[in-house]
Amino acid sequence: MQQTTNTIVMIRPVNFRMNEQTAVNNYFQEELDLKNAEINAKAQEEFDAFVEKLQAVGVNVVVINDDETADTPDSIFPNNWVSFHGNGDVAKYPMFAENRRKERRDDVFIRLEEDGFAIENIIDYTSAEHEGVFLEGTGSIILDRENRKAYCALSARADEELFIEFCEDFEYSPVIFTAYQNVKGKRLPIYHTNVMMCVAETFAVICLDSIDDKKERKSVVKQLKQDGKEIVSITEAQMHQFAGNMLQVRGENEQRYLIMSETAYKSLTPNQIKTIEKHCPILYSSLNTIEILGGGSARCMMAEVFLPKK
Repeated sequence: MQQTTNTIVMIRPVNFRMNEQTAVNNYFQEELDLKNAEINAKAQEEFDAFVEKLQAVGVNVVVINDDETADTPDSIFPNNWVSFHGNGDVAKYPMFAENRRKERRDDVFIRLEEDGFAIENIIDYTSAEHEGVFLEGTGSIILDRENRKAYCALSARADEELFIEFCEDFEYSPVIFTAYQNVKGKRLPIYHTNVMMCVAETFAVICLDSIDDKKERKSVVKQLKQDGKEIVSITEAQMHQFAGNMLQVRGENEQRYLIMSETAYKSLTPNQIKTIEKHCPILYSSLNTIEILGGGSARCMMAEVFLPKK
């Protein structure tokens, strides 16, 4: 099983803005003094430039327009509601914010099937929403597909029991911990694992400082080292610049790239960049508006497609 894919789904926004429903526990979100139409136009510009950069290196980007009739300010982050797996399975996830539940669209599956991908089975966890239980896709879960390990930082959006159920269904070994950030003098759980951690083929970028429990921190390091991953440790300040929110993808001729935002790239030290570039080139794009208002970055915008071809 490969860790990286050449195909990603991205949703082009039509009503992007700061989502008041997610701001309650996404401490990365901030307000901008702009009208919604301006905000959406800026987000579209950033989105289009990002897609262009990915396509230029040979990444197959399946761009789907957001539904204009649904009020879905966060639809630009599809990795939270769906994941596509190598055996033809698709998982649909329960979302914390009510207005994010409208992002789940079966026409995305139809489009992928039209593009020649085979969907065998849909595993639907969304009924957990009725119990107030959430697990937000590859925002909450970092998959090491090759080594069959799944990393999850528990939070209001990542329930432990449901995560374990996912691991049983998809045959992953769970690695569970809690990651924290400073919010007004308090240590509060980070809303998504993928803002503090990225697992690539031969390395991992991780904010170890956010794992306050020493045993948990040791366990995560041990799991990564066991699989021969070089660890690139980032600081909490760098994490707040979205330096953990990265994804390794494949472009032309099987070339791997580590994808991140310009903000994330600029926060890295020359040494960190050198370490990453030993493994693969870096590709970055400016996502300022999306990051500030959405509280998510490059990784959140890409839903990886591992489905088999028909």
